[in-house]
Amino acid sequence: MLRPIRTLAAAAAALALVSACNSASHHTDPGGKPGPAGDSRGVTADSIKVGGIVSMTSAGGYSKKDTDLGAKARYLRANAEGGIHGRRIDYLGAEDDGQDPAKNMAAARKLVQQDKVFAVSPMSSVTFSGADFLEQEKVPTFGWGTLPSFCGPKYIYGFNGCLVPTPGGTLNQTWPEGIGAVLGGAQGKSVAIIANDSDAGKFGIRTFQQGFTSAGFTVSYAKASVPGTAVPSDWSAYVKDILQSNGGKAPDAVVSVMQTPNNIGLFTALKRSGYKGLLSDPTDYDPGLLAKDATKQALDGVHVLLQFEPFESDSPEMARFKADIKAAAGGQEVPLSLHMMTGYMSADLFVSIAQKAGKDLTVESFQAAAQGFSDTATLVGDRAEPKGQKDSFGCGALVQLKDGAYGVSVPFKCYEPIPFK
Repeated sequence: MLRPIRTLAAAAAALALVSACNSASHHTDPGGKPGPAGDSRGVTADSIKVGGIVSMTSAGGYSKKDTDLGAKARYLRANAEGGIHGRRIDYLGAEDDGQDPAKNMAAARKLVQQDKVFAVSPMSSVTFSGADFLEQEKVPTFGWGTLPSFCGPKYIYGFNGCLVPTPGGTLNQTWPEGIGAVLGGAQGKSVAIIANDSDAGKFGIRTFQQGFTSAGFTVSYAKASVPGTAVPSDWSAYVKDILQSNGGKAPDAVVSVMQTPNNIGLFTALKRSGYKGLLSDPTDYDPGLLAKDATKQALDGVHVLLQFEPFESDSPEMARFKADIKAAAGGQEVPLSLHMMTGYMSADLFVSIAQKAGKDLTVESFQAAAQGFSDTATLVGDRAEPKGQKDSFGCGALVQLKDGAYGVSVPFKCYEPIPFK
């Protein structure tokens, strides 16, 4: 169970604080006094230095900046509760990799070689070229396990486990099982899956094609064909292929494994074609998207996959998350976002393992603590390591945007994973 707040909770993010909180030069806590000889990198007598890597900008305009804010939230609360065995977390903020592999690697090198961080948490980007370097340097790293680098390495952890496993691992069935529930069952139903033409997109097609098939769906279309560098201005060719994929008919559901700008274009084109089936994606759970009428209209009716409890939940853990966000925003009510939760739970897993490692915090003691770590009833369900470096934690929900508001279409639940082949 996540630890209760003992003092005033503090947390992350608001758009009003972006400029202050997203800078890598912004510290949650000033640098501590040097520790005794033999201290681990980034650990002093009274502080632990942590940094992040986040795609706060991108060529397509997509931003994950709230990931940084969510992480800051969790670290602020940890410090308010006394830190990690008396050491405060000195969070440097996140480096912006711009979704560029070269910048991702440069950010990893800077954090380790110049800033000398103990850990990188969060790491949130569609590219993770710095993974091998961080693993080689034995830097505990935490993020959303949607990339292969979160599955297998010893020092890299997904906050909800490994979501893109290698053969021998397992697949999270939240999405196919959830869509099956909305459609009244998967038997006799067809689904089209579309992704960007990238390594991540191709791997996504491979995993979700297997997952939907295992759940009983007929996968009528599965292609990683959309350019990953720019949003298409004309979606007609993709729409035509999708709408004829089910034996010349439209599939019962279209699942997009893409980011918001692509989803808006695809879903708008599908609706204009007259498509009446189910639409779903894993990224568009963000009240900020509702500010523009065109965006709100494009995403209306879409079921969004979540791998954490919906913000609409009334659980104590969700109430604490919201209180943390509000406190960090100076008492203001701010829009919550998926990326905020990504940063928050990445930081939470790091904090939870570091607490278990004890007073003598080193990379070795941290890794030893991770080897036997487990807790229950968190915002991502039950967690366990090193299980999470091979398998997902298997939990999730679906929410649907309808008439300008999100509502839970499939409640948060944990599903039995399936073997990945």
